[in-house]
Amino acid sequence: MIEEILKQAVAEHASDIFLIPGMAYGFKLGGTIVHKGEEKIFQEEMNRLITELYHTAGERSMERVTSCGDDDFSFAVPGVARFRANVFRQRNSLAAVIRVVNFELPDPKELHLPQTIINIAKMTKGLVLVTGPAGSGKSTTLACVIDEINKTRNAHVITLEDPIEYLHRHKKSVVTQREIGTDTESYVSGLRASLRQAPDVILLGEMRDFETIKTAMTAAETGHLVISTLHTVGAANTIDRIIDSFPPDQQQQIRIQISMVMQAVISQQLIPTTDGKEIPAFEIMFLNNAIRNMIREAKIHQIDSVISTAQEEGMITMDASLIQLYKNGRISRENAVIYSSNGELMEKKLARL
Repeated sequence: MIEEILKQAVAEHASDIFLIPGMAYGFKLGGTIVHKGEEKIFQEEMNRLITELYHTAGERSMERVTSCGDDDFSFAVPGVARFRANVFRQRNSLAAVIRVVNFELPDPKELHLPQTIINIAKMTKGLVLVTGPAGSGKSTTLACVIDEINKTRNAHVITLEDPIEYLHRHKKSVVTQREIGTDTESYVSGLRASLRQAPDVILLGEMRDFETIKTAMTAAETGHLVISTLHTVGAANTIDRIIDSFPPDQQQQIRIQISMVMQAVISQQLIPTTDGKEIPAFEIMFLNNAIRNMIREAKIHQIDSVISTAQEEGMITMDASLIQLYKNGRISRENAVIYSSNGELMEKKLARL
């Protein structure tokens, strides 16, 4: 039964599968959850489905979900796709949300990724962050950048992921992929070990805590290109979030450190389109001298005005990206307002068009 659901999801181009007790299984199609099947799945049947899922994932042990209440892992079904599963307990029964990850690495053009983002692959040192809410396509954007490095540069790329989503074959580069919990204990321990493995590029799946952020900054300072993600929207918010994760007495030092090592912040959101699909909107910030000075002087609130006037440097604000999508007829006026950081201000901007 579970394999049939997985195959059906891939055939229908679903992004996620929902297995929740008390309802029929569902697929996320173009940003909307659609229920499949006639019958609701109740607790006993759901537990059987989840057990089957663990069996399909290479006889994985259910010990973690039993003891901790949730488990995150990835697996492949030969000839179908890769999947990333999050299994969890809710109301004393098991449930799961499964992300569909195609075997083939995504095509940046099909994903509407601007060339300026792909060009990050040319950077040789510093810190680059891709930010956005959960499910906004951060991992996919990172996979495209790593693939570009792999195709164009002779480098050692180390990825630390939880779990591994896309598989990178060695092309021009050597790509070493390590999964947290399986190949290394944590992001911090994996990151510290990676510095002794002659890396050129380090991909850090997520900067989850103060310790990881601190170690990533040190790695970027020592001449490596470190690429990672944060769950923030907007370049200025991202800088604030990093600074706020440090104790107050260290924050000025961190401002100086960020101003020196940060190279770019890419913030993205997936917006529902007028034809029922999804398209990304991006905020792109490359650090120039003006932005570096603002970070040092704690004038982060002024960063947006620099981004909006630096289009020739490849930068764009989230609002400008949303307005462009609206003008091109890709998204509705309503969604342009909903996904902007300031709805009232966006209404005024749209009224002037």
